[in-house]
Amino acid sequence: MQVLAKCKFYSMMCLVALLLTIGTAESDNQTDLSTGDTTQIMNKPTLMILGSGHLANWGADRINYRMDDVLAPKRQVELQALADQLAQFKPTKIAVEVDERWAPKLQEEYNGYLKDSFQLEPHEIHQIGFRLAKDMGHPKVYCVDYFRDDPIVREDREDHLTDWGTFAEANDQEHLLGSPPTGKMTEDEDGKIWIEPEKYEPIIDMYVRINQDEKIRTNLRDYLRIARIGLQDQYPGANWVSHFWYPRNLKTFVNLTRITESEDERILLIIGAGHLGFLKQIAEDSEFYHVESPLQYLEADGEEKSSTEKTN
Repeated sequence: MQVLAKCKFYSMMCLVALLLTIGTAESDNQTDLSTGDTTQIMNKPTLMILGSGHLANWGADRINYRMDDVLAPKRQVELQALADQLAQFKPTKIAVEVDERWAPKLQEEYNGYLKDSFQLEPHEIHQIGFRLAKDMGHPKVYCVDYFRDDPIVREDREDHLTDWGTFAEANDQEHLLGSPPTGKMTEDEDGKIWIEPEKYEPIIDMYVRINQDEKIRTNLRDYLRIARIGLQDQYPGANWVSHFWYPRNLKTFVNLTRITESEDERILLIIGAGHLGFLKQIAEDSEFYHVESPLQYLEADGEEKSSTEKTN
């Protein structure tokens, strides 16, 4: 019976491989976004992913970078300049790093902002997402994150199966945590580590720095290095990357495709820079979108046009 089961399994795998081969041979055919029909479509929707720091100092990461008050007048001028330059991308929709379960709450806040009855909070979702959406005349800001427990993962799992940081420190694998960041480090009462800025950095300069291609490649390497944490049959690093971090980015991509209604769409996603490595790779490898870099807008001082406009 076991031999028969194995034969059935291998037959099924061969069938899957054959279907994938056929699919690859027909990869020039794309699905019409509105009807689902497979036709020869040369145009694709455009996606631009803006990696961001957490402007509100939420302290959600293992190591956090301290940001000064973005509600200060000088920072507000810089944030408006950032929005003005991003507006040249001409987004048709703006998506943010908020779980779609919170869409009604976010819409309520955005509606209040449109009516001048809601004051923006000091985080990138409001300061960049809301500000730019209002400037562009958009009626809505879209929630595309998936930030919740995965229903496929058992709720009674033991924490040590994914606690890669504790495992690395206890098993002489701290080198896989990566080099400590430069700058003055402090630790608060909750044990959160903060990197204090060494000097004032203008907002646009910060976004240019964290959206560089080499920075994104380094980000991807960091997570693949974390995946190596573990010994023998223990894989806390790989478990965390494969069951939590990668699926979150994959589902964010899927949610982006669900709000994309035509090949004329130009979607701007504003999301934490830590997502850039996997999310950009997924978006590019899917070939569903033309993926544009925000650097051409951030570095252009308001003068450079989008690649679409250049070719038309």
